[in-house]
Amino acid sequence: MARYTGPVCRICRRQGLKLFLKGERCFGPKCAVERRRYPPGEHGQGRRKVSEYGLQLAEKQKVRSIYGVLERQFRKHFEEAERRPGMTGANLLSILERRFDNVVYRLGFASSRSQARQLVRHGHFSLSGKRTNIPSALVSEGDVITVRPRSSGNEYFGALKGEMSQKSVPRWLVLDAAELTGRVTQIPVREDIDTAVNEQLVVEYYSR
Repeated sequence: MARYTGPVCRICRRQGLKLFLKGERCFGPKCAVERRRYPPGEHGQGRRKVSEYGLQLAEKQKVRSIYGVLERQFRKHFEEAERRPGMTGANLLSILERRFDNVVYRLGFASSRSQARQLVRHGHFSLSGKRTNIPSALVSEGDVITVRPRSSGNEYFGALKGEMSQKSVPRWLVLDAAELTGRVTQIPVREDIDTAVNEQLVVEYYSR
């Protein structure tokens, strides 16, 4: 499975804001954005004039980085969003939110989407009763996400169970912390998604 393996803190610094790609570290004093509030590289502290195309590209790259999706997969999600009725940008965010790895993250089973992706790839979860290890699988309304019995007894999920009672989840999900399960109650719409992005810039980028 292709994935980005470079330093993710550089991505946040390039965007100039926290994308919360490293979980708990992003909330502490070691966060690179807190320590160096300028883009990486030799000319990071110089002034740069950004074109309209540059703004569109930067926003597209930001959305990709937040959800941990490489260009080919991201383009496929965009094309699917275009085919659906409604606003393409809102459709795109809804599709990205419905990715299995993102749902695992949103339910609080992982502190970052990259960790959620790893847990999914290792086969720790079932989706509506079926073992699923495909991070890009899209959940549907009524789907149930469950930690598999073989995994629920390991040290990671044992410690997590006590912490999850304090977790808050989006309104389109329901979490049962005691049973380590979650349920999709509805398809997320733009109002349900708190990701701070301008999806219209992404649409404009691909519409050039």
